[in-house]
Amino acid sequence: MFHKVKAVKPIDKYMLAVQFVNGEKKHYDISTLFEKWESFKTLEKVSGLFEQVKVDAGGYGISWNDDLDVSCDELYYKGTL
Repeated sequence: MFHKVKAVKPIDKYMLAVQFVNGEKKHYDISTLFEKWESFKTLEKVSGLFEQVKVDAGGYGISWNDDLDVSCDELYYKGTL
């Protein structure tokens, strides 16, 4: 089962507020991906990029560009209340 994303908003340094279609809301710290995936360090290096986050078509995740995206289930299961 997918936990589709309805909305995403940057709220703090590398912290996202994510609202899901089912009404649940969670916070997700994107900085946890900096060590795991080199490409996510771009969010630290490029001024203003982090704030450009958007929901992907269909709500299956979020993205910044073609290289940076996070799945809806990652956001749901690793997000905090």
